[in-house]
Amino acid sequence: MTRTLRIGTRGSALAMAQSSMVAEELERAGYTTELVRIATSGDQSQAPVTEIGVGVFTSALREALAAGEVDVAVHSYKDLPTAPDPRLALAAVPPREDPRDALVARDDLTLGELPPGSVVGTGSPRRASQLEALGLGLETRGIRGNVDTRMRKVSDGELDAVVLARAGLARVGRLEVITESLDPLQMLPAPAQGALAVECRVDDVDTEHLLQSVLDDEASRVAVAAERAMLAALEAGCTAPVGALAGVVEDLDDDGRVVYRLSMRGVVATDENRLVRASATGETTAAEQLGRDVAAQLLEARAASLSGPGSS
Repeated sequence: MTRTLRIGTRGSALAMAQSSMVAEELERAGYTTELVRIATSGDQSQAPVTEIGVGVFTSALREALAAGEVDVAVHSYKDLPTAPDPRLALAAVPPREDPRDALVARDDLTLGELPPGSVVGTGSPRRASQLEALGLGLETRGIRGNVDTRMRKVSDGELDAVVLARAGLARVGRLEVITESLDPLQMLPAPAQGALAVECRVDDVDTEHLLQSVLDDEASRVAVAAERAMLAALEAGCTAPVGALAGVVEDLDDDGRVVYRLSMRGVVATDENRLVRASATGETTAAEQLGRDVAAQLLEARAASLSGPGSS
């Protein structure tokens, strides 16, 4: 094959690492690739993501793809708006990295070992609300910047700890800095955290097929589809205080045979920053419906909490 697949990527170290992984898989399968760096508005701003909005890290990549400047775009899936772009096809979701959040703390401390009043940095309302709900007396502080910038605030003594996505640390080869990988029972990750989305143009059927055949992982795709459907049903952007985690699990049918189903948990903060939780199990063939079902449970529980005793 003589055609070179031009892969659009952001220029950050994490984005380059993720896109390089995709390129290496394609080259192992016999395809020639070229990485094309695309500047995004998210890279050019130091404002919190909650201020600059959903899609700041993906819109420029998508425009370059739609315009034919690149053939493939690689995104951190959690950065994509939930509304589909009719010009583009989600060709592949590669095997998902560990989706958990990770603590990087001074003196190798775990979350439970941080003394009350410790300052924990995070740019995520989701993480901040779940940290507060643990009742450990920790103070959260908003931060932006790449992985090294955030961790430097700990080594310099400005913060006692930061919470980062474990997947990002894994992809840039920095797992050794983690002092604790946070159990999802303590902190549910962002919908699609740890997953990549590989897009091509919707009319580029040949590229779509080759990306799917080389890169796509069905278990990762259905899990993330459920999480994203929950997020969309809650009408929340990726910066909202919403957490979700789905996974394919073994179960037994009525005849005692092993079958595979999709299990999912979700959490959302109320206006009073209280958390409501929900969970459900469904068929892997109905992932999006499972996500909508969990969202409906969350909305019902959220409404009940707002109208319960002590509400105004």
